[in-house]
Amino acid sequence: MTEYALEMKNIVKEFPGVRALDGVNIQIRKGEIHALVGENGAGKSTLMKILSGLYPVGTYDGEIRLGNSLCRFKNIKESERSGIAIIHQELSLVRELDVMENIFLGNEIHKWGVIRHEKAFMKAREALQRVNLSVSPDQIVRYLGVGEQQLVEIAKALLKEADILILDEPTAALSEQESGKLLGILKSLREKGVTCIYISHRLKEVLSIADRLTVLRDGKTVCTLDNAGITEADLIAHMVGRELSHGDDGEERTVGEVILEVQDWSVYDEATRRHVSQVSFSLRAGEIMGIAGLVGAGRTELVMSLFGAWGIRTSGRVLLRGKDLSLVNPEDAIRAGISLVSEDRKRFGLVLIQDVKNNISLASLEKISRRGVLDANKEVRYAEQYAADLKIKTPSVEQVVMNLSGGNQQKIVLAKWLMTEPAVFILDEPTRGIDVGAKYEICRIINELAKRGVGIIIVSSELAELIGLCDRILVMHEGTVAGEVNGRGATQEAIMHLATGNRN
Repeated sequence: MTEYALEMKNIVKEFPGVRALDGVNIQIRKGEIHALVGENGAGKSTLMKILSGLYPVGTYDGEIRLGNSLCRFKNIKESERSGIAIIHQELSLVRELDVMENIFLGNEIHKWGVIRHEKAFMKAREALQRVNLSVSPDQIVRYLGVGEQQLVEIAKALLKEADILILDEPTAALSEQESGKLLGILKSLREKGVTCIYISHRLKEVLSIADRLTVLRDGKTVCTLDNAGITEADLIAHMVGRELSHGDDGEERTVGEVILEVQDWSVYDEATRRHVSQVSFSLRAGEIMGIAGLVGAGRTELVMSLFGAWGIRTSGRVLLRGKDLSLVNPEDAIRAGISLVSEDRKRFGLVLIQDVKNNISLASLEKISRRGVLDANKEVRYAEQYAADLKIKTPSVEQVVMNLSGGNQQKIVLAKWLMTEPAVFILDEPTRGIDVGAKYEICRIINELAKRGVGIIIVSSELAELIGLCDRILVMHEGTVAGEVNGRGATQEAIMHLATGNRN
């Protein structure tokens, strides 16, 4: 009989109007990398929040066993004392503190009540080196990109020397090169006997590292599989339970006139550091253009500044349909016909304490108002239409957004900007934290928008995604455009060649 490091038996968890987990069972062997996969809303993150003590005993039914011991965690500290550490899908850093302070937050190195800054600095630097992050421990977190912040989270968890390490979408904000480095770290931890529970929507990544896999669907355990001869198609069949279409029916898209021109665009932060340097490009109506690059290349800073949402100072010109734009803030961009799905949905995309319908209509209030009075019935109709089109899993459009899964939250952000009917649609990491079924749906929507003549810009760390979707791909390196490749004929090697600083 196999002795398991961890068993979770008949776990049931309910939220208002939703049964998130319905009798889930999972068994983890000591020293294995065990993948937990499923669509958004399947219950993966909820299950791990129970294990990590975020949802304490009494808020769920079922039992947790570590070896032969029954565990009833009242909080995160109790879970950590039992040897469990979790890296959450959503960042939990304090942006105003520096990297070192975040790494040791709650676990400060001290002697007689006095924090030992020098020792903490050295240990933080060692932890950052383990995840190949080249930033100083005294760097303020708010100046780091999302990908860099994710690496800080991973360094923080590794320092806890946990017996069981839970990673919830740890590579979602990382490039494929950086993801490969992280997977190497996990393999070395496995060799040291650390048990890893790995949650990811990147199925190729899962199959490359997992010893076994458990599939959840609609809050229930579908199966547990040994990773031997399993294909992505096999996993998708278990996860989704339906056939998927890429959303591209093969119909040729007609690319029209130039709709957006960016000329010699440079962007500076509040410390007068230049993040984007003299970038120029044009975008045609009906064209899908990708932007690739490593973390820190300036991709997000570029698109955020074009939307009027980032940068203390900019220079250069932005023209929409030949007309000069002065984009001081996002309101100017929205009025001009530019929309942006940002990479950080919780910070920039959603009002978490409001409901689904309020979030979807937030950028289009003029559509559902007359003489300044909101038409509540019209708001509900629009919200229900987009919820159905994007397959948003919610009991109703009056459900509070913070109660939904990360993937469904991302779909709500997408719905909000679709409702504005933009001329230029910018999507920064649109499929981050999105399950495989939703990715196909989003690809379908992107292709449909392009066929209607919308100009689309996609920033993504998933090179295969860019190659499959885009007509052409700009590659950035250290704030500049290193080169351009044809989307349909591009290779990941060619993109990486440019992303690492090698010019055409």
